[in-house]
Amino acid sequence: MTNTTTYNASSGASKGNIILMIVLSALLCIEGYCGYHLSELSLKQERLKQDYSTINNITFGIFSIDQWREKIMNVVNGRVEDFKLTRQQRKAMQAQVEKQLHALVAKTAATMNKPQKSLLGKLKKAAFNAVVDVDDIQAQVPSFARTIVTKVNSPASTRRLKSIATSKLDQLERQTYDSTGEAHAMLVTKMYKKYQVKSTTDLNQKLTRQLEDIREVTYNYAYIMFGCVVVAIMLWWFLRSQVHLQTVLFILSLLITFVLLAVGVTASLIEVDARIGSMSFMLLGEKLGFENQVLFYQNKSLLEIIQVLVAQPKPDAVLVGVLLFVFVIVLPILILIATGIHVLAGEKLAENKVIKYLAFESGKWNMADVMVVGIGMTYIGLNGILKSQLSNLNIHNDVLTTVTTNNSSLQPGFLIFVAYVIYEIVLIRMFKHITAVKQGEVAVTH
Repeated sequence: MTNTTTYNASSGASKGNIILMIVLSALLCIEGYCGYHLSELSLKQERLKQDYSTINNITFGIFSIDQWREKIMNVVNGRVEDFKLTRQQRKAMQAQVEKQLHALVAKTAATMNKPQKSLLGKLKKAAFNAVVDVDDIQAQVPSFARTIVTKVNSPASTRRLKSIATSKLDQLERQTYDSTGEAHAMLVTKMYKKYQVKSTTDLNQKLTRQLEDIREVTYNYAYIMFGCVVVAIMLWWFLRSQVHLQTVLFILSLLITFVLLAVGVTASLIEVDARIGSMSFMLLGEKLGFENQVLFYQNKSLLEIIQVLVAQPKPDAVLVGVLLFVFVIVLPILILIATGIHVLAGEKLAENKVIKYLAFESGKWNMADVMVVGIGMTYIGLNGILKSQLSNLNIHNDVLTTVTTNNSSLQPGFLIFVAYVIYEIVLIRMFKHITAVKQGEVAVTH
């Protein structure tokens, strides 16, 4: 009877282990699948956003002479093409022409009637007064003015004037030089070829659609991974009294933690995106403006932040990068490995001083939880500063209107890193629980 009971208990424990292994293995596979795709999509999103911020950078927009020239020339050329005198303008022109003609006739007559000393001069003066009736010419000035105005406003003359004005504008346009023009032209050509589009509008629309799709999918993956962590924590809570299941639960949980850490340090944590959403003003009765001008953009994962710091020429920046790498990435990995060895290995290896120190005492040097708080505080502070500074650029008056936007946000990588920190805390508690149980069994045996 005793043997049968022992066999049934052993069989039940074995079945429990198998079921638990299947469940946790499924969670591990889901974590791995979602984590891999989240990291890949995060990297793709960073590249797409970088291309978007480059093509819409303020350097190639508001600060570009070419862009201003093109917009202004389009308005001016349109005004030249639509040029036509109104009735009031024709009356005003005729009045000015008459005034000038009257003055010209009077000046000519005064010049010819000056006192002459030479015989030739006196003959010219006599001939002028005999042939020319100044009053009669002055009376004909209005008809001359009407003829001139009519001729100026004829279709042929209008076309000729437009041609002269357009040619001068084109000459001015060619003389205007923009040092960024060639670089921008090469960049635009490269981007068009890369994304198979023919205009900047099409490129922006395509990038925006892809970014929206990626954002939705990456957050879905992050939520699934977070959900798996919650399920694993609940399993541990409900099975914490089942001693025979603790080892399997701990080891598979350890693997899940490695996945969370790997994704947390390689996926984007925080995105800083400051823009001038729109800038508009009136020119010759027409509205001109710029949209989506990127002032600043950065999107980095924890690993990329460390790489940037280490690559700096300043020793203090390198030191910070090394410390982050050691205490946020390397040390947590060593702690997880040490706890796994302590649970699975024999007594000799488990009692090794290095293993015991890493497993039991080095946790105080683990800065992963501090990093989570630091990133959160950095985002809150940086977001507040950006909003304050961008609000100073918002202008609303009769001449100019500008609207700024702050698209900075925490990324899915931050959510995964938070999940890792939470699960690591649970894992350490699980480890201490298993260790306490083992020590109790050893004490009973002795």
